Amino acid sequence: MRSFRDLALRARRWPGAFALALVLPLAGCATDSGGPDAAPPASGPSGSGPGTVSTTPSATGAPTSAPGVRGQLRVDGDVRQYLLHRPAADDGPRPLVVAFHGRGADAAELRAKTRLEKAAAARGMLVAFPEGLGRGWGAGTRATEQRPDPGLDVRFTEALIEHLVRTERADPERVYAAGFSNGGSMALRVAAERPGLLAGAASVSGQLATGDAAVEPTGPVPVMVVYGADDPVRPLAGLPSPPPDPEEPILPTRSARDSAAAFAAAGGAGEPVTREEKGYDRTVWRLGADAPDGDRPHGTVRLLVVHDAGHTWPGSTVPPPDGFGPVSKALDATDTILDFFADPDPAPGPGR
Repeated sequence: MRSFRDLALRARRWPGAFALALVLPLAGCATDSGGPDAAPPASGPSGSGPGTVSTTPSATGAPTSAPGVRGQLRVDGDVRQYLLHRPAADDGPRPLVVAFHGRGADAAELRAKTRLEKAAAARGMLVAFPEGLGRGWGAGTRATEQRPDPGLDVRFTEALIEHLVRTERADPERVYAAGFSNGGSMALRVAAERPGLLAGAASVSGQLATGDAAVEPTGPVPVMVVYGADDPVRPLAGLPSPPPDPEEPILPTRSARDSAAAFAAAGGAGEPVTREEKGYDRTVWRLGADAPDGDRPHGTVRLLVVHDAGHTWPGSTVPPPDGFGPVSKALDATDTILDFFADPDPAPGPGR
């Protein structure tokens, strides 16, 4: 992984990648029973131009210490919000997971579905749940009427990571992205386009965009794709010709396997190995299989196809919406993903 200094130098070449902002605590913390407030619009003509982040000072001038705080920062003229959870211990730089909710959902919904903040806190990890504009993410490269700037969310993610490295002592060499559905596709897009920014990424029920919105992996990064074999919303085989959506067009996607294979190819992986486990099939590509030992990237790309699972988060205790299919209990996606982030190149074993 590159050092933070290397990332900062690269940021000078990325429009709006890493600009500064401070946490602004909002009144109260979201609970599982209530959704977060919508991000307010940028204020008037003074909003920053494309590719910039405005600084918003906090009430105290320093990061807050209470867990489960809400923060906001201005990116490209939009005020963006996120929910941050901290582990109880504060013993130095901590890993950071950025978790993207699905389309039509929000940070609180993903937190309830995954219980990610609890599992991450037990591992000493920070978790940031950003809020998407219009409750969705620009997971593809095609401009639409609703998202005329398809790179906006990538720049927001960059800015949020830099901000949390600076204010929360997130370890820049242990930053990870995860997400569900449209949010899973967003996590894959960040990994594809900014492989030096992340130490790993995971997607549940999300695939890489293709067609005129195609996202292409550009370098080696450990990736895990978890997918329900019976997903009725975004089929395992992908949506190369999705139905139109009058509110926001649904982007065409590759299959789950082709999404994983694209990352494997970008990482110089060898041939995959597939094993049948209890309740799911696991396919593993080892990155840099043919590279010299000194140049070999660390990690793997993994595809877990979960049997008897729909467009759902395996292991969740939250009932899915009607029509999304069953939730598998054969796999705990939250623990599996966090274990993968901690060790993306483990010896074979359950869930790995």
